[in-house]
Amino acid sequence: MFRFFGICLLLSVFPGLVIADQDCMSYKVRPRITVATPAWTKQVVQPLREMDLLHGDVIATLVDNYDITGDVTGIEDGFCVSLKSVAATVGYNDFLVQIDIRHRPDTCAYNAVLSHEDQHIRAYLSIIDDFQTELHNAIYAAADSVMPVFVSDEEGIDGALDLLNQKLQEHPDVVLVKQKIKAAEEIRNKNVDADDDGSRLKQCM
Repeated sequence: MFRFFGICLLLSVFPGLVIADQDCMSYKVRPRITVATPAWTKQVVQPLREMDLLHGDVIATLVDNYDITGDVTGIEDGFCVSLKSVAATVGYNDFLVQIDIRHRPDTCAYNAVLSHEDQHIRAYLSIIDDFQTELHNAIYAAADSVMPVFVSDEEGIDGALDLLNQKLQEHPDVVLVKQKIKAAEEIRNKNVDADDDGSRLKQCM
């Protein structure tokens, strides 16, 4: 009963799609994988209100985009759509640094806080560097597990590609590596704070 409901739901989202058509299994290809990191920017702002106990912080934006290409093969009664390649972009593309309004720009305290927040940015970037191999392996494993799907007409091809991308992103290996990245964020940011005794900022007071 549950499987039938799941198939009906997918068919309503991706019209013209037939799940797990055995005629398409032979058209599965070994996917090509590339993983790149995005270009990143840093913006420094000062909130209009004081930041309570904080002198500054960093808000990091993590993106993970997966551009896929499909291999479409016409067969007797429709088309087989398989995952051919994945161009993934995973990493931080924006850092928003906030510095307490009590520290005027270009003062000793302002520069001390900015220097500390830059250490957090370097910590974020190091995470993606360290996870490159694991990211590639996870995305490859996910892509290689995605089976071709059958569509009865050309109008269903785009929906099939969307489904392949969805299956890729929902694969346990991809989900797990992103969870590991989030855990590493917490650990490395704590380490940055633990290694800073605040002496540089105190010298400015």
